[in-house]
Amino acid sequence: MRLLSRKATCNTHGQDSSYFLGWQEYEKNPYDEIKNSTGIIQMGLAENQLSFDLLESWLANNPDAAGFKKDGQSIFRELALFQDYHGLPEFKKALVEFMAEIRGNKVSFDQNKIVLTAGATSANETLMFCLAEPGDAFLLPTPYYPGLSKDLGLPGFRVGAIYSNDDMVVSAATKMSSFGLVSSQTQYLLSALLSDKKFTRNYISENQKRLKQRKKLLVKGLEKAGISCLKSNSGLFCWVNMKHLLSSNTFTEEMELWKKIVHEVKLNISPGSSCHCTEPGWFRVCFANMSEETLNLAIQRLKSFVESMNNQSHHKMLKSSRRKSLTKWVFRLSFDHDHREPEER
Repeated sequence: MRLLSRKATCNTHGQDSSYFLGWQEYEKNPYDEIKNSTGIIQMGLAENQLSFDLLESWLANNPDAAGFKKDGQSIFRELALFQDYHGLPEFKKALVEFMAEIRGNKVSFDQNKIVLTAGATSANETLMFCLAEPGDAFLLPTPYYPGLSKDLGLPGFRVGAIYSNDDMVVSAATKMSSFGLVSSQTQYLLSALLSDKKFTRNYISENQKRLKQRKKLLVKGLEKAGISCLKSNSGLFCWVNMKHLLSSNTFTEEMELWKKIVHEVKLNISPGSSCHCTEPGWFRVCFANMSEETLNLAIQRLKSFVESMNNQSHHKMLKSSRRKSLTKWVFRLSFDHDHREPEER
């Protein structure tokens, strides 16, 4: 008797992709500047750790928010009980105002049109459940990786949202959101943080500046290694072109190159195939989830690897060229011998 459904036992789950396999290899041998300097550097995780100091400073200056207090009085019991699954009004108001501020206040959002979910994955699942019938399909451009902008660098807080101008979608999604709610404690903390306009304006400006500088560091470093990146203007990673390092233009060779980079170079990056890229040789490389020193080390490792690959390729070409020259020489000698005049033999 089969206990699990076909969906549960199929082998197409993301957990079986190279994205998660690389993560597993990293966890076996994680890089640490002091304890394990030869370990694997995690470059496959789109996290923003560049502005934690700004968040930590705010928390230190606003102890009531982190201590679940309001006007100096504890509201722990209130937050510990069941809440309306529509979400805390204060948080939804602060969230839509933050969404507008990120976009330069060129557009406004209505808090009654937003549905809170426990992360982007939950938001995607909720939308699909509300919109699709069995057998329907969603058309997605590739490459892709499910997720929303991780603006505050707090993916572990598990906060996502659906925004729609369709009242029917909002109503249905709100009902479904009861299966993946954001905790009341998280909503309260973030509502206080996002309501601090002075903080959010400074955070957005400084965070964008830091991301831009870090991306520039990676792009320039890869250029020196002979590797180009697709031009972009946002994000926590670069789309990196390593086609010239493939021995053949196939996804099989892409996986072979990826294995070398993980096991020999000790860098966990994501092959394009794990993001459903249609061309082999592209890789997703994250740059905001580590220190500048660690990123420089990762770039140096990759540069050394490329130089080694180029030397091997050059050696093979020389060897092949010598073999061809020797073959031509032997053939010429044989030809001359066979065509000498009889008296010369």
